[in-house]
Amino acid sequence: MDGELSSQPDCWERAAAQAGREQLLPARGRRVAVVGCGTSWFMAQAYAAAREGSGHGETDAFAASEASAITTRAYDAVVAITRSGTTSEILSLLTELKGRTPTVVVLGDVESPAVALADSVVGLPFADESSVVQTRFATSALVYLLTSVGVDLGSAVADARAAVAAETPDDLLSAEQFSFLGTGWTVGLAHEAALKMREGVQGWTESYPAMEYRHGPIAIAQPGRVTWVFGQEPAGLREEVGATGALYVSTGAHPLADLVRIHKITLDRARSRGLDPDTPRHLSRSVVLGS
Repeated sequence: MDGELSSQPDCWERAAAQAGREQLLPARGRRVAVVGCGTSWFMAQAYAAAREGSGHGETDAFAASEASAITTRAYDAVVAITRSGTTSEILSLLTELKGRTPTVVVLGDVESPAVALADSVVGLPFADESSVVQTRFATSALVYLLTSVGVDLGSAVADARAAVAAETPDDLLSAEQFSFLGTGWTVGLAHEAALKMREGVQGWTESYPAMEYRHGPIAIAQPGRVTWVFGQEPAGLREEVGATGALYVSTGAHPLADLVRIHKITLDRARSRGLDPDTPRHLSRSVVLGS
């Protein structure tokens, strides 16, 4: 995980350049469904919000296991995100859609079964990983996808290099609980940040759209806990969280770089607890049902 998360800025440069050369994703105006499992589902959420928000067309995100609506709705194309290309739910969906709805798969393993099932393949083998806990594949895939719809990534690489080099302060190493918040396409990043810490640290984490945090979840904020905001801060939230005694974090860095910072903090917290995020308990690199 250490080597993989640290390589993200270089991988992003390659992914953005590749996106600029290729025309594999659904064209502007197409009605698109995006699917994934786990981390890839949260990247699907981020891409769907960014694509629709930038005027490229109606875009919905689904967990692949809950994507039955795709077969009954008039989507022009389906984009599937999968690091391994072997996840059972993704393969089942691609099989069902073959010959019926055009599909694009974004993956790390270009020799996986998903390649033969998809109509178009975005291969990112340079971002594939050995660690169970995903870092660089997910963010590189998202960089590719965001680049395709014109999202500003101007400071992302430089901010990510700074995030990789940053030391994790004691109050973040020892924090009891984290709540991650986002707006627009960064809501998916908030969900992904929470998942990373659950996987790598076995820690209590929650995630919400930022404006929803005051509708109940802020009740858990207190000293020793952290509220972390990706991207734009809702007016007044800093003061409200400050009044609870919880640590409020809004770095001002590019949201993708903030996610890299969470990767680094997760690794440091895992190490401080004697945990190995490359082999977290009860998890495997790919979920293959029946195996």
